[in-house]
Amino acid sequence: MFPNLYRFAFLLCSTLKNRIMNCKLIWSAFVLALTTTGAIAQDIPQSQVPAVVVNSFQQKFPKAKKVDWELKGNVYEAEFETGLFGIDQEAWFQHNGKLLRYKTEINKRELPKSVLDRVKRDFPGYRIEDAKKITAEQKVSYAFEVKSRKEEWKLVLDPQGNILTKVRD
Repeated sequence: MFPNLYRFAFLLCSTLKNRIMNCKLIWSAFVLALTTTGAIAQDIPQSQVPAVVVNSFQQKFPKAKKVDWELKGNVYEAEFETGLFGIDQEAWFQHNGKLLRYKTEINKRELPKSVLDRVKRDFPGYRIEDAKKITAEQKVSYAFEVKSRKEEWKLVLDPQGNILTKVRD
């Protein structure tokens, strides 16, 4: 990402070489973009997470291990593992402790038949990888990648097998 921003700023400044003030403004914006990119999401210790959020998390996920917290805007994200084999999971909470979204790794065999049928129909010969079950406001969706030798797609489907998102990777 940063080499492209650098190239863009350099090209823009070189086309405006007679306008030194504009070039300074562009470089200032470039430096500002670089320094604020990390501020969008920041890791925070659990001690800085509101107690109501921590309590809600612990009630919903009592067997969570290796919990890492991030603050993204005003949403608290917990990344954690559960189970013997450390299944990766993520949960997003409002500052009042309300669970907004929950994502967990699943085995592709856990995908609903309608989802598997849709993949077989639309992507014959592709293999499914990196499957996740996402629950947001009591709506469930399934995110995963389908891969062949020539291409990859990132898909999100609802439980009925309808494609919600389809992006070539």
